[in-house]
Amino acid sequence: MASEHIEHKLALLPDKPGCYLMKNINDQIIYVGKAKNLKNRVRSYFKSSHTGKVAKMVSEVADFETIITSTNKESFLLEITLIQKHQPYFNIKLKKGTGYPYIKITNERDPQIKIVSKIKKDGGYYFGPYPNVYAAEETMHFIQKVYPLRRCNGYQGRPCLYYHMGQCLGACFKEVPTEKYEQQIRKIKSFLNGNTSMVKQQLMEKMRKASEKMEFERAAEIRDQIHYIEVTVEKQKIISNDKTPRDLFNFYMDKGWLSIQIFFIRQARLMKREKRLFPIVDTAVEEMTSFILQFYNRRNNILPREILVPKGLPNKEISEILGVPVRTPIRGEKRDLLAMAHENAQLSLNEKFRLLEMDQSKTTGAMKEITDALGLPAGHRIEAFDHSHIQGADPVSAMVVFINGESAKNFYRKYKLKTVVNHADEAASTREVIRRRYTRLLKEGKPMPDMIFMDGGEIQMDAAKDVLENELNLDIPVVGMVKNDKHQTADLLFGNDDRHINLNPRSQGFYLVQRIQDEVHRFAITFHRRVHTKHSLSSRLDEIKGVGPRTRTKLLRKYGSITKIAQASVDEIQSLGINRPTAQLIKVSLQKNAEVAKGSSHD
Repeated sequence: MASEHIEHKLALLPDKPGCYLMKNINDQIIYVGKAKNLKNRVRSYFKSSHTGKVAKMVSEVADFETIITSTNKESFLLEITLIQKHQPYFNIKLKKGTGYPYIKITNERDPQIKIVSKIKKDGGYYFGPYPNVYAAEETMHFIQKVYPLRRCNGYQGRPCLYYHMGQCLGACFKEVPTEKYEQQIRKIKSFLNGNTSMVKQQLMEKMRKASEKMEFERAAEIRDQIHYIEVTVEKQKIISNDKTPRDLFNFYMDKGWLSIQIFFIRQARLMKREKRLFPIVDTAVEEMTSFILQFYNRRNNILPREILVPKGLPNKEISEILGVPVRTPIRGEKRDLLAMAHENAQLSLNEKFRLLEMDQSKTTGAMKEITDALGLPAGHRIEAFDHSHIQGADPVSAMVVFINGESAKNFYRKYKLKTVVNHADEAASTREVIRRRYTRLLKEGKPMPDMIFMDGGEIQMDAAKDVLENELNLDIPVVGMVKNDKHQTADLLFGNDDRHINLNPRSQGFYLVQRIQDEVHRFAITFHRRVHTKHSLSSRLDEIKGVGPRTRTKLLRKYGSITKIAQASVDEIQSLGINRPTAQLIKVSLQKNAEVAKGSSHD
């Protein structure tokens, strides 16, 4: 049931198009949507019953905002801008780049053909995207052999190696006529657009002549080129009667999940297929529209000449925003392709459901067990901290992140502690790392975690809560992870009185805590060993007379450990630019400690 605050705001909603921003109790934006009629759309979330991701989102909404737009088209554009800016948890979000390679013919006096990953408005010709780098490279190498342009760096007064191999037109030693390049480029464009029959005929003729001249190696090379055309360039079935580059989108929705299929049709062939699966909050039509607009808002994505979509999408608005025709075919091969994409989307989603049943209890189910046990609202992100040092030396802290019960290693962070006077002071270490982490998030305007886990007891918890509440004015639940006398996960500490929260040791929630505790400890220890080993080696070298910062850097860069330096000969050490007396002293000083260093490197 909606709160009194939300009920009052619902009564004031306008009958106009625009965007709405749903917020949680921490004032974080968790969902952005658009609507032709804000009053009807936003009210539907709180006045109707929901299941799945919609119900979950609504249960976390504590407030909302609306932004009115003049037209429905403006609301599309604003929604994409807001999603990319705030990255709300419940929205479909796409990565910035596609990573697909393209073949490019450069716009130069002496053009060349190359593989690129970015599209620039530089007058060059771009072909692709290709399914992978290998396919693009193989196609490019074939073109360089059959339709050479320039492969050298330009004029150098003599023919380059590629000219002698027949893979360069000779810009290295002469002026190649522009007409010659234009002729080759026309053939390359024709070939890349799927017209391969002429090339095959020419190669067959060349192979026949090479065989007649008893040039069997040359004939075999041409035979391999013909084979490459047949198995790589022509392996895709021709699915269209025209050469229009087009992308095709279709979807299947069930149980709050949207399964999307994208077909890339190039050179009259289905060159690549992508599939995406998302739990969604809005209608399938609205989510599909948002997905398509985000899809083409990424860098490194060439718009096709035509986009095909299923019936029911706002084709006109999408077309106006993207600047290309957006059509829904009603007959023929294009309609059949849409049907095939829909069938594939359904198969992908059914497979996903089977996998979800097996995974859910270990991830989101485990998160819910933990938040229920702690008496907290549903959460998605946990940030966990641990410290590491050896008798106070080289203190470090590490942070790991778990989102919906799964580790998110891209967000892990390492900290070399700077302000701690007594390096064995757990409270001071905690204060520094918590202060540094969340001061930065505040400055950058990034969302806070739902919970913070500290690997330790009351000391670490109280220090973390002190910084969060009294210095940063943040209200983030802090939970302690306690171990028993066997150094195994035992239970949690939580609340103002740091009370023990016992989880069922056979539950998925307990296993998740165990994974988090083991992972943050592993990450901290690994980082500390690397820092400590480096410092130990540096300190040992500094004790040797004649070894200064430059010599130490040379040895560390070359060998990396005391054992390896000790095993090196005097001549090998001297070859780094170190004088012989110093090299001899390094050898003698470290050799007797080599076994000790070797043993410590395996700890």
